[in-house]
Amino acid sequence: MSFRLLPKDVRFFDLFTRDGENLHAAAHALYELVSNYDRLDERVTEIQRLEKVGDEIDRDITRRLEDAFVTPFDREDIHELTVRLDDVVDGIQATAETFVIYGIERPTEAAVELSRILAAQSVELLAALRKLEGLKDMDSHLEMVHELEHEADGLSRAAVAQLFRDGSEPLEVIKWRDLYRELENTIDAAEDAAEAIERMFHKAT
Repeated sequence: MSFRLLPKDVRFFDLFTRDGENLHAAAHALYELVSNYDRLDERVTEIQRLEKVGDEIDRDITRRLEDAFVTPFDREDIHELTVRLDDVVDGIQATAETFVIYGIERPTEAAVELSRILAAQSVELLAALRKLEGLKDMDSHLEMVHELEHEADGLSRAAVAQLFRDGSEPLEVIKWRDLYRELENTIDAAEDAAEAIERMFHKAT
């Protein structure tokens, strides 16, 4: 197998890790919001703060891309990863805000479970990002992100079907269908981020 020696720009790897840590914090903040369902304004404000932190990290990566003569991965791949990680945090913020905007009185068990799955994905993404510099032992983390997404697919479909079987009020059906879709889209975004990492890994080895 042929390989090329990557120039080690520690600044990029540090930023990837910071981005992953911020995503991890936001995903767990959402899980805490949904599972505890108290102090909503305070919890949403914290998630909004983390989203802004993520935006600043993304800007730092973009500036490094503009200034760097040599980058550790293709510029397009670095940009793609940055966008995908940002999509996850944006989805987390949108989900948290939707709970408040829709005046949800109590989360369903499915919503709690979907937020748990997203938090679990964030653990695996962060672990993979921390190993990106060494390009070793990443497969299990990325595979788990995919497995969690498949689990969420089935759970989300069952939850939406349950809405109609229960004969819920039409407005409640709309609210929860939107929330399940928001959660599922964010979980899908986490899988997209894993796929971006995989592409970087395969190109570099």
